[in-house]
Amino acid sequence: MDVQKKRLAGLLAAAILMLTILSACANNPEEPPPVSLPEPVVEQANEAPSAAEEANTPDEETPAVLNPLTGLAVQDPQILDRRPVMVKVSNFPRNGRPHAGLSFADIVFDYYIGFGTNRFLALYYGQDTPEIWPLRSGRRVDAQLSTMYSGVLGYGSADADTDAVLAGALGNYAISYLEAECPVFCGEETHDAIGVYANSAEITRFVDAQGWENGKPDLHGMEFSEAPQDGTQKADQVTILFNAYNRAEWRFDNASGKYLRWIEHVPDEYAEPLEWEMVPLVDKVTGDQLAFSNVVVIFAPYTELAPSAHEIAIWGNKNGLPAYLFRDGGMTAGEWVTANDSDPMQFINPNGTPMAFKPGNTWIAIMGLSSSFRETQPGNWETFFFLP
Repeated sequence: MDVQKKRLAGLLAAAILMLTILSACANNPEEPPPVSLPEPVVEQANEAPSAAEEANTPDEETPAVLNPLTGLAVQDPQILDRRPVMVKVSNFPRNGRPHAGLSFADIVFDYYIGFGTNRFLALYYGQDTPEIWPLRSGRRVDAQLSTMYSGVLGYGSADADTDAVLAGALGNYAISYLEAECPVFCGEETHDAIGVYANSAEITRFVDAQGWENGKPDLHGMEFSEAPQDGTQKADQVTILFNAYNRAEWRFDNASGKYLRWIEHVPDEYAEPLEWEMVPLVDKVTGDQLAFSNVVVIFAPYTELAPSAHEIAIWGNKNGLPAYLFRDGGMTAGEWVTANDSDPMQFINPNGTPMAFKPGNTWIAIMGLSSSFRETQPGNWETFFFLP
């Protein structure tokens, strides 16, 4: 009996305890806080970058696209997917100075046109400029040079014979200012030295708009190296004279590592040479003095057809003619050759290896075979033009 009482008392106590717990839960509906447990240690894999991060991260495996005419990387590789634009620029009369846009050119060809004067053919490939000025007439040699560099020639006008030569060699790619309106060529009276300017990018757009082939050409032939040539001679300055009153000086500048252009300033047309002074030649577009990484003096045969008309034999030079490369304050003698009529000039050292140009722009002066070339004092070189 006592055992049964104790069992009933235990059951009753258990029942009371259970009712107490249930009553407490009913009066406090909130669940107890979860127990904090240590999280497992897991190695996190590197997350894939977002599209924005990929756009801002340079691809180190993608090589730079180099301009074959300067050896420099271009900011926009698509600019090389076209023919070079080659534009005629006047140097005389002097009221057309300072010129515009020459500092943007990859190469400038500089040659004699008669009466002691010269003219420039500026080649634009790796970059453009909105103003190339003053635009002047074409010459026969432009047909050869433009063909060799697969160029589009932009010029003011030309006499009937020269126009026939240009059209025969270049076809549609010989474009005078009479054939393309502004913004390609802007201004009037191309025989006025300050009349017309050209826009290199607009010349490219004009060719594209006509539906003419305008793909990337093969412009091999030039070699570039940061290291100077072996066996160079000191060259602080090179002076180019197409006449006693037509003087160009390229003075080496240690700070920039380039040759800076100086040109004669004549107070009036009757002034004697002793009254002249040399002044910096600036680019109207930038306001800065012209600076070129390379200056080259080459010799080629001229044939005078008239006082202001000449044939210059650039094509057919397979055996080589003298060439002098100025870079980094030094001069190297070698040769230039034209392997064929449709490839750029090549420049060769005496040992048969390619001349190493400094990466950057190049100025090429084309002198007659009888022109002089000498060192006037240590480090100062001079060439004076003579026919043929």
